[in-house]
Amino acid sequence: MPNTARNAVSNNIIAASGLNPLKAVRETRGYTIEELSLTCGLAVGEIVDIEDGKDADPAKLRRIASALQVPEEELIMMPTEEDRPTQQ
Repeated sequence: MPNTARNAVSNNIIAASGLNPLKAVRETRGYTIEELSLTCGLAVGEIVDIEDGKDADPAKLRRIASALQVPEEELIMMPTEEDRPTQQ
């Protein structure tokens, strides 16, 4: 399966599960937050903030993506048309 198609399928599964994409990838790869912290050089609190949606620093996401050996795009969930709020 081409990488783009695999990423689209992965993102759809992650979105349906309600998990944060970073948390889903981290857990799939078998990393605890502490292990990922040591691997990418970020503090545990920084990773928690990203997983909780409180931080989206691109430089931090690049470091995490590199540590997890995934494209940065896989850590970012873009809202679909169904997820966007509608004007009433």
